Amino acid sequence: MLPANKWPKTAKRTQRNPSRAFKAKVTVAALRGDRTLAELAEQFDVHPNQIQNWQKQLFAKALGSPPM
Repeated sequence: MLPANKWPKTAKRTQRNPSRAFKAKVTVAALRGDRTLAELAEQFDVHPNQIQNWQKQLFAKALGSPPM
């Protein structure tokens, strides 16, 4: 067994806080419907669920109701 300080380091991904403009760009691309969520997620380097959440937030704000 390796000593604790000899374990291989894993690449940690830092938390990103996307701007409103980036969220809008991704959401508009998703609303166009010409690409799948998986394709958009790969292109913009976000999780497909995140794109769906941003869509829900957009619709909730447009309708004036709290997000689900």
